[in-house]
Amino acid sequence: MTNNLTTIVASKSKTVKISRDLPTVIIGERINPTGRKAVLAALKEGDFDIVRQDAISQVEAGAAILDVNAGVPGADEPALLKQVMQEVISVTDVPLCIDTADPEALAAALAVYGGKALINSVNGEERSLEAVLPLAREYGAAVIGLCMDDDGIPETAEDRLRVAGKIIERAGKLGIGPEDIAIDPLALTMGADSNAGRLALETIELVVKEFGVNITMGASNISFGMPDRKYINSTFIAMAIHAGLTCPITNPLVMEVNTAVLAADLSMGRDEYGMNWIKAYRNRQKANA
Repeated sequence: MTNNLTTIVASKSKTVKISRDLPTVIIGERINPTGRKAVLAALKEGDFDIVRQDAISQVEAGAAILDVNAGVPGADEPALLKQVMQEVISVTDVPLCIDTADPEALAAALAVYGGKALINSVNGEERSLEAVLPLAREYGAAVIGLCMDDDGIPETAEDRLRVAGKIIERAGKLGIGPEDIAIDPLALTMGADSNAGRLALETIELVVKEFGVNITMGASNISFGMPDRKYINSTFIAMAIHAGLTCPITNPLVMEVNTAVLAADLSMGRDEYGMNWIKAYRNRQKANA
């Protein structure tokens, strides 16, 4: 088996290490107007209160990195993304995952970010590789690689592995090592394809075995359109951690998901003497007192 790699991301004052030899790193997903009408409306009005509160609450709940997305239709995304980042940085010191499909917005955000960012994301499409990887190299950022290319989303784990390999190879030619790449195997909704979860898990296992890179995914996608999503998400995320997932993009405010991550780490021998589990338990008891 390929050795586990360590990905490092950092803010000006805090460094986070991602590795299968360490506890799972939660990337908080909530600072994103997609699917969140309240966030979308607030950003349209130039109101950043909800952004600041989401940043604080997610970090308090256990997020070690915050995903920041400012994709508001019709807005000046480069300017808005920089503003949202500044608002987040004003209330917390955790590293940021810069989430945009706009290369201009990405460049603007990286230029003002004072640490080592995580870019969300690049994929195997030529235009994406050519736009994103040079920016990652220029600013020394780590990058998420999505297992899709010009032919779309592959239907087999083997083909997703091939796309992951293409991204890693192209990044390497620019001097970006595999330790600075987290592969996203793509968790699609099981409501549309009952094999979607199995396919994502198989892809994780193949990518980890072949490359040893860290693994992320939008873990909540797996249950879209299904009832009682929190139970699906928590079960799936624990299974994915066993398969090799290291830094899920998810909502740490969902207790079932949060405790599933902690329980998986404990079960995998990544929580010495269960201290993280006990600390979280005490925090829950205090909150319910």
